[in-house]
Amino acid sequence: MINVVVNGVGTIGKRVAHAIKLQDDMRLVGIADVAPTSWLRTVLEPKGPLYKTDLYASNQDGMKALTEGGMYVKGLLEDLLASGEVDVVCDCTPAKIGEKNKPLYQKYGVKAVFQGGEKAEVADVSFVAIANYEKALNKNSVRVVSCNTTSLARTIFTIDQKFGVEEVFAALVRRATDPWDEKSGPINAVVPETHVPSHQGPDLQTVLPHINIKTMAVKAPSTLAHLHMITGKLKNQASTEDFKKAFAEGSRMILLKASHGYFATSEIIERFRDLCRPRYDMYEVAIWDESITVEKNRFYWMHAVHSEAVVIPETIDAIRAITGIETDKFKSIEKTNKSLGIEK
Repeated sequence: MINVVVNGVGTIGKRVAHAIKLQDDMRLVGIADVAPTSWLRTVLEPKGPLYKTDLYASNQDGMKALTEGGMYVKGLLEDLLASGEVDVVCDCTPAKIGEKNKPLYQKYGVKAVFQGGEKAEVADVSFVAIANYEKALNKNSVRVVSCNTTSLARTIFTIDQKFGVEEVFAALVRRATDPWDEKSGPINAVVPETHVPSHQGPDLQTVLPHINIKTMAVKAPSTLAHLHMITGKLKNQASTEDFKKAFAEGSRMILLKASHGYFATSEIIERFRDLCRPRYDMYEVAIWDESITVEKNRFYWMHAVHSEAVVIPETIDAIRAITGIETDKFKSIEKTNKSLGIEK
């Protein structure tokens, strides 16, 4: 049994903590944060998914804020780490905070799983389960790459393994912010990331270093999901049907058809609401079937990414990888998928 604490209970952290509780080889020994947010209060309520989970303060300032906010705090995160009770800490704090927290985890010899908001250098290896699980085995730290990079890695790895990929270009239309966030935008603008490549291309190469990829990205006034448009060249011959079969059989990907009513990200997200997924989380990359096209050695497709959810199964697999409790990536993926209701 792997004992895990989640530091940072926001969009990703609350989902990771919930997912850990669903595993039969992991135990959530606590969560830690610095502020008495509405979502922290909610998940700890009697009907919340983290009810009776011990709450720790990430630091002294957090202890003051949480107690003044009327929350019961068992102690400081550092005290929990010092107890020897924790095997892995999942750092789901905001971008760049994880790097500051790393010395604390190292001090007590606790393995760490970081998120994609951190630079690659924060961890021993960047991680996507299907692509490089083996490289993370028994490491001291891993970084689960960003939502966009995770989707690129899953899809491109699948095609590269089957047919060989010579080069890729990806255009990303990013959602502006998370649905709960009332402060961020844009509201009435499309904001380009003016550097080429955008950061997702180099990030993908931390997982698949041999892939020649260029990316460009914009932020659009939507909160539901990102949308990617992919094109590239193959090393070997394939057909459109070959691609569809590869995606249909691949890990954590689904094919959806516009002809079935999935015209936009809104209908795709609504699907997972109607399937009664917790928080309507879409862990899979949703690929538009009709967009998949192969002409000679050039390929095209479009897919949607739920930024709040796609990295959650990867984080669970990362915990198994760095502890070495499961060395077979397919067994870990299958176990995680079953716990989260992912078909494949």
